[in-house]
Amino acid sequence: MTDRVEFFFDLSSPWTCLAFHNLPALLERTGASARYRPILVGGVFNAVNPAVYAAREQADNRRLAHSWKVLKDWARLAGVPMNFPSKWHPAKSVAAMRFCCALEDDQAALVRFARGAFASYFGAQENLDDPAVLIAVADSAGLDGAAVAQAAVGDDAKARLRANTDELIARGGYGSPTIFVDGDDMYFGNDQLPLVEAALERTLP
Repeated sequence: MTDRVEFFFDLSSPWTCLAFHNLPALLERTGASARYRPILVGGVFNAVNPAVYAAREQADNRRLAHSWKVLKDWARLAGVPMNFPSKWHPAKSVAAMRFCCALEDDQAALVRFARGAFASYFGAQENLDDPAVLIAVADSAGLDGAAVAQAAVGDDAKARLRANTDELIARGGYGSPTIFVDGDDMYFGNDQLPLVEAALERTLP
């Protein structure tokens, strides 16, 4: 069966953490399945959305300041620990996303690892860029962390991360999470999950 939902994601995004948590219930309600696609959100920003960096540099950015409050509101509603931002923010996520790419062909393993990585970064405030942290997360998810780490520094994982990121840019994406329904119906962010659900219900085969 073809996955009707594609979920392009970077582990460093708090909104992605929320959407990742909320998506499974949506999939269960609609009977749809999803494929999780690791990307490097910094590469997306550099290519098509550099305004993100400019906004971070503004000392009195009211919209950004309010977004942190809304983020905590969403986290409370979802029951997701959100100890953010931490001293590691903004995180370098290249190593973590290569771990994800090394696991992408085993979607169940990828989901377990990503769930643990989100909890590590946004719950325990651990360093998402530390290979030892990533290995421990993988081990806790029932994986061979050392083996995943070795695969993550290989050419295949690096090439897949570049390819996934380039594909998202080519398909119109501009951040994480970007969600596609049935190939070309694009949505962005945790806030748009109700629209994703409506699209799935509207286009039932």
